[in-house]
Amino acid sequence: MGVKFDTNNDGFLTVMRDYQEICLRFVWEKGEEGVTSGTAWLHTNKVLMEKEKSISRASVIFFLNDMVDEGILNYRDKTGKGGHHRVYVPAFDEEGFKIHVAKTIISRLFEIWPEATREAIEAHER
Repeated sequence: MGVKFDTNNDGFLTVMRDYQEICLRFVWEKGEEGVTSGTAWLHTNKVLMEKEKSISRASVIFFLNDMVDEGILNYRDKTGKGGHHRVYVPAFDEEGFKIHVAKTIISRLFEIWPEATREAIEAHER
């Protein structure tokens, strides 16, 4: 997936869409109890309905699985009606997530523009 940084937004919306923030905050809220894609989708759409918006369950599933691939979420399997289901749990709390995103962006900048990145950080620290 990779982190995409949108400098035209603020907060979490610099790196994700509104429904993704809602979904991720729900996983953090539930903690080790975890959430299934179905409960995450229902919660996300309940919040989005206040803005007269909605999102597909597939979009929520793709997002949750991308977060697992990025190491931001973990999951455990749960057997239930219809077979095996993933129960998503946080690998990071909110602060850990922010640090992970910052490190990811800075590391990439050092890979592609090491001198310019170093100069920009030094100028910012002055």
